[in-house]
Amino acid sequence: MNSFKDIFEQYSWDQIRSKLNQVTLQDVETSLRKEHRILEDFINLMAPAAAVKLETMAKMAQQLTRKRFGKTIQLYAPLYLSNECQNICTYCGFSLDNQIRRKTLSDTELMVEASVLKSMDVNHVLLVSGEASKTVGIDYFINAVRLLKPHFANISVEVQPLQEEEYLLLHHEGVNAVLVYQETYHKEVYKEYHPKGKKSNFHYRLETPDRIGKAGIHKMGLGVLLGLEDWRIDSFFNALHIQYLQKQYWKSRFSVSFPRLRPAEGIIEPNFIMSDKDLLQLICAYRLWNEDLEISISTRENETFRNHIVSLGATAMSAASKTNPGGYAVDKESLEQFETSDERSMEDIRAMIRNAGYDPVMKDWDAVYSGIQSTTTMNNE
Repeated sequence: MNSFKDIFEQYSWDQIRSKLNQVTLQDVETSLRKEHRILEDFINLMAPAAAVKLETMAKMAQQLTRKRFGKTIQLYAPLYLSNECQNICTYCGFSLDNQIRRKTLSDTELMVEASVLKSMDVNHVLLVSGEASKTVGIDYFINAVRLLKPHFANISVEVQPLQEEEYLLLHHEGVNAVLVYQETYHKEVYKEYHPKGKKSNFHYRLETPDRIGKAGIHKMGLGVLLGLEDWRIDSFFNALHIQYLQKQYWKSRFSVSFPRLRPAEGIIEPNFIMSDKDLLQLICAYRLWNEDLEISISTRENETFRNHIVSLGATAMSAASKTNPGGYAVDKESLEQFETSDERSMEDIRAMIRNAGYDPVMKDWDAVYSGIQSTTTMNNE
């Protein structure tokens, strides 16, 4: 069995750039006419040549999303556990070389934060931390999950890459999903963005989703940090990775996120600027290529964009996010990982989703997902 590393090394950055630049409008139209699309079609639909077909793509993406997921948006909130980190990353406010006050939540503080989220009727929480395995490692995560599990229907984690046996422990504790981003698939420049720490090991991070899949985690979330390198090329490799994982771990579900580089303490300026129109094209390309893929939109994006993306492909959205440990109640002044853009309350986001004709789902997505599958089956009979 080929590993993803074997598949990844069959392609080059320049090769994909060349393919994207050679796509014609005819290629785009051919891909749009297909009922079932392959990775080659994904390249066509996110290529510069496809920009003139964005309105058509958006309408098709809306229809496919409704067909597969109904008119529901899952709402979740991040709960930041710690801003301690052993890595130097040139784009992150938590980077080791930033002279900031470090904070890791105690058990009591964790439950205070959780109580605020529960008061907002949050039932799906994403646990996030910096990458500091000595202070915020697997034992800390297991303890946090055990404390929170009685209070939330769905717990996901976005922490440092772990070993397979550690993911197994999280799976047994009831963790539903694990998110891990490669940040950029440009192997030649990856080290420049990650000069120190375990994160500087490109291949160890690249192989993390395999360890997650082997541990039987129910859902995996992937993505790249949009702004580090050419978003089209990075997104091709991210899609290539998802395609491989879906074949290897077909019992798991998969989601993709679209974090655009946002202001944060001590970070670099974006290397590539991605417009709202570019991001919409990318989201539509993902949806037209892969109907089963869940699409998550965070509060990094502005109100206007998030208002419109509800009906154009999104299946999950964060709301009322605080990106600093203790940010909801315990320590509101601790340093954020990045600035959020959409600062509306959870209730405002719910109202916006309802006004768009959608249902803001606050409970376990699995039950809703099963219901959608049943309804879709009945509607197609």
